[in-house]
Amino acid sequence: MHIVKIIQESVINVLEKLYHQPFHATDFQINQTKAEFEGDYTVVLFSLLKKTKLAPAKLGEDIGQALLVSQPQIYASCNIINGFLNFTIADEFWLDYLTKNSSIAKPGKQEANGKKVMVEYASPNTNKPLHLGHLRNIFLGWSIAEILKYSGYQVLKGCIVNDRGIHICKSMIAWQKFANGATPQSTGIKGDHFVGEYYVKFNDEYKKQVNEGLAKGLDKETAEKNAPILLEAQDMLLQWEAGDTEVKTLWNKMNGWVYEGFDVTYKKLGSDFDRMYYESNTYLLGKEIVQQGINKNVFFKKEDGSVWIDLEKEGLGEKLVLRKDGTSVYITQDIGLAQQRYDEEKIDRCIYVIGDEQNYHMKVLQEIAKHMGLPYADDIYHLSYGMVELPGGRMKSREGTVVDADDIIDEMENVARTKTEELGKVKDFTTAELENLYHIIGVGALKFFLLRVDPKKKMIFNPEESIDFHGFTGPFIQFNHARIKSILRKNEIDETVKPSGSFLPLEKELVVLLERFGTTVAQANEEMNPAALAIYIYQLSKTFSSFYNEHSIACAETTEKKQLRLMLSRATANTIKAGMNLLGIDVPERM
Repeated sequence: MHIVKIIQESVINVLEKLYHQPFHATDFQINQTKAEFEGDYTVVLFSLLKKTKLAPAKLGEDIGQALLVSQPQIYASCNIINGFLNFTIADEFWLDYLTKNSSIAKPGKQEANGKKVMVEYASPNTNKPLHLGHLRNIFLGWSIAEILKYSGYQVLKGCIVNDRGIHICKSMIAWQKFANGATPQSTGIKGDHFVGEYYVKFNDEYKKQVNEGLAKGLDKETAEKNAPILLEAQDMLLQWEAGDTEVKTLWNKMNGWVYEGFDVTYKKLGSDFDRMYYESNTYLLGKEIVQQGINKNVFFKKEDGSVWIDLEKEGLGEKLVLRKDGTSVYITQDIGLAQQRYDEEKIDRCIYVIGDEQNYHMKVLQEIAKHMGLPYADDIYHLSYGMVELPGGRMKSREGTVVDADDIIDEMENVARTKTEELGKVKDFTTAELENLYHIIGVGALKFFLLRVDPKKKMIFNPEESIDFHGFTGPFIQFNHARIKSILRKNEIDETVKPSGSFLPLEKELVVLLERFGTTVAQANEEMNPAALAIYIYQLSKTFSSFYNEHSIACAETTEKKQLRLMLSRATANTIKAGMNLLGIDVPERM
């Protein structure tokens, strides 16, 4: 049981004995004691004053003295300052905690809770490779899924692939016009990159044709709408929807190239999925639900035959759900897919990892589900995140200014190689071991940098900054883990020697932090925020680094002290590894 829970139950027990009335955990708060005050944990008394009819000083004294007398093995001392009761936890408690938990590989891992969750992330288009923007999405989704698993949930990782539409047809038309039969195999270009080049070629030709139209005296809107290559792409989309064999064959071939490329990138990133959905299979879903909604007067038809929902009262305006020709729009597809997932998987919650530019869309999706009385309406959760930019600003796929995920991985591995060689500590590594190490450091730095920022915030990605071995980075944490593993290889822990005595300040700080891992995972789960975990792991690594620089482990003052420090080291390594793994990051044994 976490110390916060122990304090909570202790305080409730004392309150009920002293004041003869029921008390609950929601009646008061427990916080970490602020650095400027003496103590480890603080009970905030103000919310209890009305119920107990006591002054803060008297209430604090009553609770504090009762706990010091009844549980001296937990509470060493207390002080009361302006309505805050600060407790110092006894060394005996921390020694017991360390003895019981030092060897646990996955501290704080929860038992299965019987609840099933799907996390949907990635959602790529099949007309271009994965890029930097996708990476934040993928890392967030994968990490949240793992945090949920650690917290006891059964988790399905889902992906909806946007494999149809005008943007796909643009790449197809450009390939027909400019490729001369070239393929990824004949050119040696990775499939998703190969198709992405033709999406850029389409845009180049489109701009050229628009300029030609303007030169002939057409106004801008007419020139843009009537560019021949755009009309060809629109015609191809109609042929696709009509099931044209030749178009479908080309579509399957080019999508196949992209999927092969995606698979290589996902493998490099260590990302995976349990369920794959394809827009080409789902875009008609939801039409039946819309018809049911029309019958229930949830939706209404306009004079042109298009179908809408009125969400003015919710501040969302009117939203189109079926076009006048009866074809579905994205929101129709999404409501249908949500129903399909619920029917097939019986999930308790679906978490959509989607950028904040889709906040409106996701609000509408949930409101439609609520208006329709669908059973999963309250279980839709939008994990909204801010865009990732480069120091030079936003990226644009159609203009070819996007930084591809594969290029970023390569660059990160190269930076890792340079930084590692500068340290000069890997001369005994084989070539294969070095290449694996550079990959672990490079991808780890990338993931940590993108996950250490609260998802709601926009961010700027800087490769050099992300791989610093001395800052708030993945490599700093990886280095500390490798250092601990080196210590443990050279010094064996004697399990028969029980650590005893008192903690020195940095020893105490370290064990207190270690005990907070479980509550930090719970916080990351509750807030859907891996950054809380990233910040914690960095703080733990930084504290260990200070502890290591201050105190000798191998040459400790006594055998008991050496065992204490080795146990602290082992627990720290296990916690770093468990935490980094929840972020999708490997930690090397040597570096």
